[in-house]
Amino acid sequence: MAKWVYDFGNGKADGRADMKNLLGGKGANLAEMASIGLPVPPGFTLTTEVCTHFYQNDCQYPKELEQQVEKALNLVESRTGRKFGDSTNPLLVSVRSGARASMPGMMDTVLNLGLNDTTVEALAKKSGDRRFAFDSYRRFVQMYSDVVLGIEINHFEKHLERAKEKRGVKQDCELLPEDLEKLVKSYKAVVQLELGEEFPEDPKAQLWGAVGAVFNSWMNQRAKTYRSLHDIPEWWGTAVNVQAMVFGNMGNDCATGVAFTRDPSTGKNEFYGEFLVNAQGEDVVAGIRTPQELTIRARQSHGSDLPSLEEVMPNIFRELLSVRSQLETHYKDMQDIEFTIQQGKLYMLQTRNGKRTAPAALQIAVDMASEGLITKSQALLSLKPDLIDQLLHPTLDPKAKKEIIAKGLPASPGAAGGKVVFSADEAVRRCKDGEKVILVRIETSPDDIHGLHAAEGVLTTRGGMTSHAAVVARGMGRPCVAGAGSITVDYAAAKLTVGSVTVTEGQILTIDGSKGEVMVGEVPTVPPQLSGSFGTIMQWADEVRDMKVRANAETPADARQAKEFGAEGIGLVRTEHMFFEGQRIVAMRQMILATDEADRRQALDKLLVMQREDITELFRIMDGNPVTVRLLDPPLHEFIPHTEAEMALVAKAAGVPLDRVRRRAAELQEANPMLGHRGCRLAITYPEICEMQARAIFEAAAEVGRSSKKLPVAEVMVPLVATVEELKLLKGVIEKTADAVKKEQGITFTYKIGTMIELPRAALQAGRLAEMAEFFSFGTNDLTQTTYGLSRDDAGSFLPEYKAKGIVEHDPFVSLDPDGVGELITMAVQRGRSTRPEMKMGICGEHGGDPASIEVCEKIGLDYVSCSPFRVPVARLAAAQSALKTKGEPTKQSSTKKTKPRVQNFGPW
Repeated sequence: MAKWVYDFGNGKADGRADMKNLLGGKGANLAEMASIGLPVPPGFTLTTEVCTHFYQNDCQYPKELEQQVEKALNLVESRTGRKFGDSTNPLLVSVRSGARASMPGMMDTVLNLGLNDTTVEALAKKSGDRRFAFDSYRRFVQMYSDVVLGIEINHFEKHLERAKEKRGVKQDCELLPEDLEKLVKSYKAVVQLELGEEFPEDPKAQLWGAVGAVFNSWMNQRAKTYRSLHDIPEWWGTAVNVQAMVFGNMGNDCATGVAFTRDPSTGKNEFYGEFLVNAQGEDVVAGIRTPQELTIRARQSHGSDLPSLEEVMPNIFRELLSVRSQLETHYKDMQDIEFTIQQGKLYMLQTRNGKRTAPAALQIAVDMASEGLITKSQALLSLKPDLIDQLLHPTLDPKAKKEIIAKGLPASPGAAGGKVVFSADEAVRRCKDGEKVILVRIETSPDDIHGLHAAEGVLTTRGGMTSHAAVVARGMGRPCVAGAGSITVDYAAAKLTVGSVTVTEGQILTIDGSKGEVMVGEVPTVPPQLSGSFGTIMQWADEVRDMKVRANAETPADARQAKEFGAEGIGLVRTEHMFFEGQRIVAMRQMILATDEADRRQALDKLLVMQREDITELFRIMDGNPVTVRLLDPPLHEFIPHTEAEMALVAKAAGVPLDRVRRRAAELQEANPMLGHRGCRLAITYPEICEMQARAIFEAAAEVGRSSKKLPVAEVMVPLVATVEELKLLKGVIEKTADAVKKEQGITFTYKIGTMIELPRAALQAGRLAEMAEFFSFGTNDLTQTTYGLSRDDAGSFLPEYKAKGIVEHDPFVSLDPDGVGELITMAVQRGRSTRPEMKMGICGEHGGDPASIEVCEKIGLDYVSCSPFRVPVARLAAAQSALKTKGEPTKQSSTKKTKPRVQNFGPW
C-alpha cells in the first residue's frame, strides 16, 4: 500500500531532511529536528504526492489517505496525552503548507484547529485561563473562515475594532474574556450571513476542510506569481503538515518568535530575531504589534525600550542559543527558525535555510568556511550565482544632500528611488509604463507579491525585520524600510504624512534599506564597492573553475567594466554596434547607398578610421587577453530608416537623392531578415566590407603591438557560416589583408580566424569547418532560433503558455536547451576536436551569463563562456560551481587545476 502520511515527534520520525521532494521543506526539517532530539510538537505530513494525486484526480484524495491520517492522528494523541475533539482534554492542531522550496506567506495556514463550543470550554478549564481559550477560539474562527470558507477578513476585523472601541482599549490583548466570547458569536454570525450555513463544529470536518484549503492554495494567484518569479515548477506540489498546537498566548510566561542564526541582512555571526510575549506566530510576521528583540545588543542597537528575550526569559534564551548552535552545526547553513514558548517550555516549530541578502550570503559563506563549519568548495556551492548580481548596483552617494523625513528599520539593504504608489496593482501598472516606483504600504501581505516584484523598493509603516515585506524584499534583492511608525498612510487619499510633510501618489521618495532612512526627492547614487567577502569568493571560484570567462563588449566603458569584474578577454565584439552613432551612421549609410564599389570603398575608408580607433582601445584595455571581433552580422536594412521623413534626413546627410534612399530601402527589404542577407553572406557579396574590417583589426593590433609589453591577441570571427566554402573564401580575404598590413607596417602580429557556430548545418559540418577555423564560438541565440525554428522576438507571446502546460521547463532563450541545442553543440565539439584536437571553443550568446547554461557548457567541455560585463562575476562563480559538480568536491582545498573533463554526450551521438 502506498505511504501517503509520515509521522514525527518524541525523538522519532519516518522522514529525514533529504526527503524534501516528498515531504516538502517544512515536513522534512520537522522530521529531522525531531530525530536529533529537539523539542518538536508531534505531528504528521501529507506528502507532495497527495497534492499531485489531488490535482490529477479532480480534487479527490487517494482512497487510503483517510485511514492513514486517522492512524497518524491517533499517534499524535498518544504522544501528547490529549484527544482530538475531546470534551475534557482536547488536542488542537495547526495545518500548514510546505513545498520543497520555501515560499514564505504564499500558501495558507490554519491554527487552533479542533476548537468548537464544547472544546473551548474544556480548554478554558484545563488551562485555567478563560481569556486564553476564547482568544484562541476567535482567532481560529477568523482564520478558518478566511482560509477555508473564503470570507474576506475585513468582515471580522470590523467586529474586532468595535469590540476594542466599546471596551476603550487599543490592543487585542486588552480585551476581557466576555468580550472575546461575544466576538466568537459575532464571527459565527458573519459566517451564517455570508454563506447561509453555520460554522463547522465537527473537528474532523474542520481538519479535512483545512487540508483541502492548503492543497488548493498551491494554485492561488500569489503562489503562482511567486513560482513564476522563482522558477518553481507547478508539478512539484506542496505537502501539508498537521502538528499539535503549542501556545504562545497563554500568559506572560508564553511567547512566540522568529529568529535567524545569523544576521540575514549583513551576514554577521550574531543571533538575530524578534518575539512577542503572550502572542501567536502570525502576530510576529503580520506586523500588528511591535515585536521585541532577542538580544540586549539588538535592543540597544535599534533604540528599543521593550525588553529583549535575553532579559525577559534568560533560561529560555540560553536554551535557544544552544539550539541555534546545534542547527547550524547539523545543517551547515544559516537557519530561519520559528519557536513558541508555552508556560516556560521551548518548542521548535520550524527550521529552514534562511533567506538572506546578497552581501549576507557571501559573508556567511566566507565566515562558515573560516570557522571550519564547511569547506571552501561547500561555501562556493552554497551560493546562488544570481545573488552576485545584486551586489553590482548603486548605493546612495554619501556626499549627496538628503532630506530625511522618517526612519524605520533597515529591513533589506540597498537604495532606491521612485514615484510613490500605494497599491501593488498600481506598482505593476506604472512599471509597465517604464516608471520606477516605491511601494508604500501600512503592511504588506502575500497578495502584494506582484507589486513587490515590480517596485524598486518597499516602505512599510508597520512590521519588523522579519515581517512579510522584509523577508520577501530580501529574497528579491529589493531595498526595504519597515516599521516607519512616524508615517501615516491614507490609502483613500493616496498620500502619506509625516509631521508637516505630505507626499502624494506620483511624487518621488528615496529609501535607504541599509540605514532605514526615508527621504523626499531623488538622491544621487554611487557605484558599488566590491571587496572583502566578494573578493574572497571570487578568488576561491577562480581557484577551482576550468572555464575562462570573457565579456561581450564593444565600447571602452564596457571593456573596462568587464576587466574590473575579472573578465579574461572579450569573447564578442559586435562591430555593427560601433556604427550606430553620429558621423558613423552617416558613413555607414553612405556605404549602403553607394551605387558601385568605388563609392562603397570611399565610405568604407571613413569607417576604417573609426573602427580602428575603437578596436585599438579594446586591445589596450584587455592588455594581452584575447579579443574576438565578429565581422558585420545584421542585414543592411537595419541601418536604413523606413518613414518618409527619416529617409529625407538620411538623403540630406548622405548627400544623395531621396529617390535613391527609397529605392535602396525597398531593395533591402526581406521576408525573413534573420535568415536572409546577413553575416558572412554580406562579406561574400561585398568583400570590401570584410577587407575594411580585417584591416581595422590588424592595423589596431600593429599599433598596440608597437607600444605595449603584452602583444594583443586578435581573433577574427566570421558569423553565420553554413558551408566550408564560405569560410574558405573569407579566410583568404582576411589572410591577404593581414599580409598586406604586416608588409605596410613592418611589424609582425599573431591572429586567429574562427567562426560562429549558429546554424545546425554548421554544427553538423564542424569537422570540416575545423580544417579552416582555428576556434569555434557558439552563437547560442541564433543556434537556439534555428534549432527550434523559433523567433526569440516573437516567442514571448506563447512561451509562457508552453511553460504553464509543461511543454518546456524554461525559456530556451534564457537557459540553454541541453537536449536539442546542447546535443548539437556536443556534436560540433566532438567533430571539431577530432580534426583540430586543441581547438579553443566557447559560447558568446546571452546564455554565457546564465548559471544553468554554464553548467551545460562545463559538461560539454567548452573552454570559455562570454557574457555581458555585469554578468562576469556571476559567470565566474557559476563556472566554479559547475566544475565542482562535474568533478565532485575535492577532499582538500587546493588551487591545482584539474584536467578538462571528457566531452559529455547529451544524446545518441
